[in-house]
Amino acid sequence: METWILLFLCHTSTELRMAKKQRKEKRAIINREKALKRKHTAAFLLNDKEKDAIATYCDKYKISNKSKFMREAVMRVVMEQFLEDYPTLFEKKDMDRLIK
Repeated sequence: METWILLFLCHTSTELRMAKKQRKEKRAIINREKALKRKHTAAFLLNDKEKDAIATYCDKYKISNKSKFMREAVMRVVMEQFLEDYPTLFEKKDMDRLIK
């Protein structure tokens, strides 16, 4: 009888741990979604030639979501600059010399 109770308790505690883990994962997903929700506006103006160039580009490459396209283009430039400016152990000129 003691073995049966012990098995039941172990099984129950395992279920409780799994349920707790699932709740924690669900909270993490919700927190991530909340953190990634876009709530800030950024606007900029284009002249006629710039607007036409973007329209032509989007038509040519079948881009239907211009907002997503512009956001990704801006963020790509920002991230590339961050990677370039990232502090390193050596100076850029020393790294360039090592690469050659």
